[in-house]
Amino acid sequence: MAAANHQKKGRAKRIVVAALALAALVAVGVGLAVAAGNDPGEPDYSGLAVETAPTMPQPPKVQGDDDGADDAAAESPVPADADPAAESARPLASPSTSGALHVEGSRLVDAAGEPVQLRGVSTHGLAWYPEYVNQEFFDELKRDWGANVVRLALYSAEEGGYATDALRSKLNELVLRGVEYATAADMYVVVDWHTLTDANPLTNQWAAAEFFRVVSHDLADHNNVIYEICNEPNGETTWADVKAYAADVIPIIRANDPDAVIVVGTPTWSQDIQDAAADPLAESNIMYTLHFYAATHQADLRERLRTAVEGGLPVFVTEFGICEASGDGKIDYDSADAWVELMDELNVSYICWNLSNKKETAALFKPSCKKTAGFTLDDLSDAGLWLVDTLGGAGFDAKEVMLARADKKSNKTGSAMMAFSSDTIQWQLNVADKWKEDDRVFFRYEMAGSNYSAATEKWSVTIPFNENIQVEDSWNCEVAVSGNELTVSNAASNGKVGAGDTVSDVGFIVSGTKKLAVVDL
Repeated sequence: MAAANHQKKGRAKRIVVAALALAALVAVGVGLAVAAGNDPGEPDYSGLAVETAPTMPQPPKVQGDDDGADDAAAESPVPADADPAAESARPLASPSTSGALHVEGSRLVDAAGEPVQLRGVSTHGLAWYPEYVNQEFFDELKRDWGANVVRLALYSAEEGGYATDALRSKLNELVLRGVEYATAADMYVVVDWHTLTDANPLTNQWAAAEFFRVVSHDLADHNNVIYEICNEPNGETTWADVKAYAADVIPIIRANDPDAVIVVGTPTWSQDIQDAAADPLAESNIMYTLHFYAATHQADLRERLRTAVEGGLPVFVTEFGICEASGDGKIDYDSADAWVELMDELNVSYICWNLSNKKETAALFKPSCKKTAGFTLDDLSDAGLWLVDTLGGAGFDAKEVMLARADKKSNKTGSAMMAFSSDTIQWQLNVADKWKEDDRVFFRYEMAGSNYSAATEKWSVTIPFNENIQVEDSWNCEVAVSGNELTVSNAASNGKVGAGDTVSDVGFIVSGTKKLAVVDL
């Protein structure tokens, strides 16, 4: 992953060049639309994701394809110097090679005492989205996505929650089945008691005690299970409340599994890790939870994480998102990348929220995706694309991921965009026409260029698209295709362009799917 500062500098340079080119084009009578930037505003630390329930109950989804796509997809940044072949997938710790994990100082380590980092995904509420707990998909998470941990989120108090509805035996069975699927996929698994609207884990301590007594007994022979005993204590809950709750629940787990790693939530939606650092639990193999949502929680919470870990506190980020704390709203890619860079530096494990097609930004699948396994890039939301890019799994081609995440220009008829060449000519492309024949969509582009520097004897510009293209026709130029890239060069009659002169009446027709669009790499 490119450093955040490097990425920003690359973008800034392109913006300056684009502005100069735009001004000059206006001067010669070529108009372009300029989009205004957004004010990020002040961060809000009032809480984390409001993980609301969908309409209950929800039957298992029917597998199918995503048949919906907008003409202009949401923008997401890709480093200008990204080289898809430069980075190979990082080695993954797994139960078969790393064995049972334990805690030494601030580090999660394997059976041999070597530091390990777990990186993976969390389900949404198991009562609401049980369909994603299946063997085929868990195998896919390990093999294709590059995950080595999955978190099973069992809500305690919401509709369908363990403490509120009489479906406990079915929920227990689903958790145990999920653990078996994770085991077969050679992944670690976090069993999460997902406190949220009940705020204080003491509220439903009786139910937590019952749940952990059953599952820790049934999973005692597994070496890949981590227990998260309270998700996000919030409201008026204090660290003293959490410690009192932990004093009751931890011995229940230890009676069946003396050496399991246990993760304990912290107050204020698992942000106040400084309270745990000041007064940690006495038991061994304990970690403490920090949760963040990148568009809301930024530099000051990152500094809190650094201070805690460097001070010796073992921290596990068992839930995070790259959007706002509501689980919805805007995505902040720069903040998300800064969080990952820090967690990688500190060797802190992290789990992304959430495996669902819920209509919210944090969901990793598009709402239109009905699949439960066999996912492609077209099925993933913007958050899902960011995650597979970050995890770097072997199942997704790095270049295809880069193109899927790239800023896409509008492909509607009449839309215009800039193209920058390596010589002195800057180009405007216009989608002059668009039509469909059989199963392909055809796009007619017209080009106009202005020379802002010294005279040139020839010119060439390479235009990247988001998918492979086929050239159907061209005029007043030479064209060459390489996969998703189209290189347009001068014809014999229009290669010489004097300083301050323009080139026009150049164009081409390409075909692809209805989602074909020029991208900004």
